[in-house]
Amino acid sequence: MSDWMVTEGSRPRRPRPLSPLREHLRDTFWFAPTAAMAGVFVVWLVAQELDAALVRSLRDQGDYETLSELLRFADDAKSVVSAVGSAMMTFIGVVFSISLVAVQMASGQFTPRVVRLFVRSRITKATFAVFLATFVLTLLVLTSYDSSTDPRVVTSVPLVQSVLTLVMVALSLLLFVMYVNTTLRLMRIGHVIARIAAESFRVAAAMPVPADGEGVPALGPVTAWVAHDGAAGVLRDVHVARLVRAARRHGVVLRLIPRTGDFVVPGTPVLAVHGGQAPPRRALRYALSVGVERTFHQDLGFGLRQLSDIALRALSPAVNDPTTAVQALDRVVQLLAALCRRPLDTVAHRDRRGAVRLVQAVPGWAELVDLGFAEVRGCAAGSPQVSRRMLAGLDDLERLAPPERREPLRRHRELVRQAVERTAPAPADRAFALRPDRQGIG
Repeated sequence: MSDWMVTEGSRPRRPRPLSPLREHLRDTFWFAPTAAMAGVFVVWLVAQELDAALVRSLRDQGDYETLSELLRFADDAKSVVSAVGSAMMTFIGVVFSISLVAVQMASGQFTPRVVRLFVRSRITKATFAVFLATFVLTLLVLTSYDSSTDPRVVTSVPLVQSVLTLVMVALSLLLFVMYVNTTLRLMRIGHVIARIAAESFRVAAAMPVPADGEGVPALGPVTAWVAHDGAAGVLRDVHVARLVRAARRHGVVLRLIPRTGDFVVPGTPVLAVHGGQAPPRRALRYALSVGVERTFHQDLGFGLRQLSDIALRALSPAVNDPTTAVQALDRVVQLLAALCRRPLDTVAHRDRRGAVRLVQAVPGWAELVDLGFAEVRGCAAGSPQVSRRMLAGLDDLERLAPPERREPLRRHRELVRQAVERTAPAPADRAFALRPDRQGIG
């Protein structure tokens, strides 16, 4: 709530469009380890040159005693480097095998979309990258050891390389601790739900807030249509600035037909043009980003969708965990409370002169309430803990919402009452299940 209150009084900046390349790299595991291994190879070349320069400097000075000491140090360090190299790959395999099993268990218990948090986790990729980079560095350093023990003919003493290897080992251990902590947090439902709620608040804060008296003007009849000509998939992102520029240059108003998160197929209309001809295809290139799954970037309903999935999974007979459902409902109520006075249904994007150039559809208040409560309500009748928490949340939202937005809340409250009456024939059980309680049963 605090983040929302900070942003409500000001006009937030437009969200930056998603970079398809950046999103692809964030959804893959190969880029960070590959870049780390290439980077550590460059660092090893630099360290090798520093070691060679150190040996040349000592030989030019005739300081063979120091060279002998460095050779003894390198001989001791070689055993450490060899041990690190032989143990690192085994360590990587065991750690990540256990982690993948843990993530699979979390996705089965909560929702499959939890895997997205693991795949896009920066600490996970950094740990994997540093582990592999340390292993590659140990192999490279082992090739730098000179077989000669005579300081007068030795060509290289991998002093800098050995110290660098020890630093990488220390960094690997530090990242391993952070990685374990992150993975354990991912398995705790409270942290997963809080992460989903935080992402949803960022989406709400990035939506433009109309000034007093501003609204979506009458657009007039549709003069042209723009069909989707790319691959089928989920609409993940809308490049607002590009569409506004194209509409301003051609003197038209564009209306986005699908909402962010809708599945679009080739040939279906995606933009309606009002007031003139459609902009050319080159002006609309890369304006819409389509992918295989939804993202939080501009999708206002995605957070509620995930919270509803978690609550439904928790209330299934296989899991039977009403406390998790209550935790999900806590965040559903929090999100709806932040949106209850927010202008919804449509968002108007204006150019620099204040003229509306793009109209974008977003979920309305009734749709958001249904998304947060409808499916959970169907499973809540047999769980007094969930029905009590849901009724308390609906009462709180009814106090916060303006009068014109209270009808969907009252409708869900009545449906909860009817469902409980059908499943609890005893009057005492019905009264207990229909008593609002913010903790469910406590």
